[in-house]
Amino acid sequence: MTAKATSNQVLRCRECRTEYPSEALFVCEHCFGPLEVGYDFSHLDAAETRRKIQAGPNSIWRYADFLPFTGRPRDPVQPGFTPLVKADRLAERLGIGELYVKNDAANPTHSFKDRVVAVALAKAIELGFETVACASTGNLANSVAAQAAANGLDSYVFVPSNLEEQKLLATGVYGTELVGVDGNYDDVNRLCTELAQSRPWAFVNVNLRPYYAEGSKTLAYETAEQLGFELPDRVVSPIASGSLFTKIAKGFGEWLDIGLLEGELPVFNGAQAAGCGPVATAFENGWEVCKPQRPDTIAKSLAIGDPADGPYALELARRSGGGIDQVSDDEIRDAIRLLAETTGIFTETAGGVTIATLRKLAERGDIDPSERVVAYITGEGLKTLDATRDSFEMHVIEPNMGSFEETVEAPREAVGSRAG
Repeated sequence: MTAKATSNQVLRCRECRTEYPSEALFVCEHCFGPLEVGYDFSHLDAAETRRKIQAGPNSIWRYADFLPFTGRPRDPVQPGFTPLVKADRLAERLGIGELYVKNDAANPTHSFKDRVVAVALAKAIELGFETVACASTGNLANSVAAQAAANGLDSYVFVPSNLEEQKLLATGVYGTELVGVDGNYDDVNRLCTELAQSRPWAFVNVNLRPYYAEGSKTLAYETAEQLGFELPDRVVSPIASGSLFTKIAKGFGEWLDIGLLEGELPVFNGAQAAGCGPVATAFENGWEVCKPQRPDTIAKSLAIGDPADGPYALELARRSGGGIDQVSDDEIRDAIRLLAETTGIFTETAGGVTIATLRKLAERGDIDPSERVVAYITGEGLKTLDATRDSFEMHVIEPNMGSFEETVEAPREAVGSRAG
């Protein structure tokens, strides 16, 4: 990890701009607006910063100058620097000129949450916390449990009790205190907000939320660096709370401001499931705020009915000339299969939401053939196996050539003959 240059950091209210010291705070005491980390990057030289980045470790810590620390974080997990895959076969199927898939399933616990948790836990350690916790729809639970174990911290993980079995197993194995709450994510989040006020714990997505959210910026940095320090024209990203969506834009914006990139902010398209699409519904109706919804979708990692950053996601989509779509559960299943068949990448349901939305944009003619498009895949398909169950047929044969020819080849040739 490279030594950290000092970027003066504060917590700043996103509504009234009141500033606070860099502590475990998340709400403005004047207007109750959310806080985020503000930096002074005026001392950074673009050419020297680019050289330092390229000489850094193959993890998010190559961007340490842009993250909220005054010292050098210790991180045994080292997430980030995941593949940016040029998806030519998927582009051809959709009629898109230049398409990339940012595969964040390649992180240590197989989702982008490793980025945000690494930043939040490093800040928790810097602030002196010995116990960490989170409210989660699954991927965050996996990551907090794993990284707390790796850092020798006690941890509590709160999830809806009906979460996918794969995510529960991939959390409990790390020895965390796993708590299943009889309710949806919004119920879990309310309980954790109360606990954060009465326990000396660092809740990564409650009282450490401003720092936690900064980890998502590294997706923008990596995308730009892997494109040769150039911007895409359009990005398509899933939306749950809206934090990932807006922080990717913050990352591109910071590098534009200091001269590491040239051009304009990309067009931002958000993706939600129709069974929990409060931000998409607000966008479609021209609302400035999101009306809470009760989730009912296979995309449980996006199932936040009352998204904290929803209004900021709406503003970004409108300002960038993009939009926010919602897709059905059947469209999500089809998109998971489409991505797998054309790229070899098996995504969880959130990635299915992203690719289904990308397909919808292509079919509507919203994407110009000259555009360079990046789609963000945020989690691994092995975590949501139920979504793809019964989506294909296995041929069961006797162990001889005749059975293979009769059961597999003959039906295949018959289909080919009818098609030809």
